Amino acid sequence: MKMELRKSFQFEAAHLLPHLPKAHKCRRLHGHSFKVEIVVAGACDKKLGWLMDYADISAAFKPIFEKLDHNYLNKISGLENPTSEIVAVWIWKKLKPKLPLLTEVIVAETCTARAVYRGE
Repeated sequence: MKMELRKSFQFEAAHLLPHLPKAHKCRRLHGHSFKVEIVVAGACDKKLGWLMDYADISAAFKPIFEKLDHNYLNKISGLENPTSEIVAVWIWKKLKPKLPLLTEVIVAETCTARAVYRGE
């Protein structure tokens, strides 16, 4: 049985987008309650009846969360231009070695705007 699991996280962070025109509102320092959804997929273990423990997803994401939460994203290596798209790819690169079943990283900066990355 093929299954997909989704686990959501939220972190608070400030950023600005330095490559935008100076008049653009996102060029100014501002913050978001970012929501991240981590998606894994694969075959369920027949004996256990699950794909993996949600706690394992949480444990893999924890060091990433700790680096992002309540921080200024522009100061984090690799996030000097922290668009939602770039944050999603950055999370993927950190998480994929720990979660080989990773298929998708979704980063939402508002309740109506999100970026979806499915790897390369």
